[in-house]
Amino acid sequence: MRVILASSSITRRKIMNELNIKYDIITSDVEEKSQKENPTEYVEELSKNKALSVAKKVEDKNSIIIAADSIIYKDGKRYEKPKTIEEAKQNLRELSGSKNQGITGVTLYDTSNRNIKTFSCVTDVTFKKISEDDIEWYVAHEKDLLYKAGYSLEGTMSLFLEKLNGDYYNVLGLPLGKLYTKINEMGYSLKDLD
Repeated sequence: MRVILASSSITRRKIMNELNIKYDIITSDVEEKSQKENPTEYVEELSKNKALSVAKKVEDKNSIIIAADSIIYKDGKRYEKPKTIEEAKQNLRELSGSKNQGITGVTLYDTSNRNIKTFSCVTDVTFKKISEDDIEWYVAHEKDLLYKAGYSLEGTMSLFLEKLNGDYYNVLGLPLGKLYTKINEMGYSLKDLD
């Protein structure tokens, strides 16, 4: 079975590469917009829209499409990819010394039978207090700063991590444990994805 990752995310590609599963990348053409206020419904809808967009491009009837969308959420505010360095700094000030949630919505689309599964995963992340000097340093050294949903726990940001409750990979953008469970529920095992 052909595996298609409906994402241009560098981090999601790194995660897929670690799995030793061959996959192709086909990105969606949809604008990432949703009217949903609930954060899990929001990311689920965006992931579903991406999967359906990519499904229209896939002629192979023996494929499984994996689409995902991630946000950071705290006190009713969604943190997505910052548009500027200053916005990234402000995000870190707001997240400093507090708990937030990494939320990823995932949609699996089986082209053989048009079976679709959409789900989300939530991970609680608590940060230590981050000084202004450390924020400045982090922003200056995080090369993918404007491509992440608020922050990335890869590398330097992990220095400020106080506690994590849930799936680490979910915060990176692809909750592997739940993803595998849902693939199993669709009737597939790892050997089917090889």
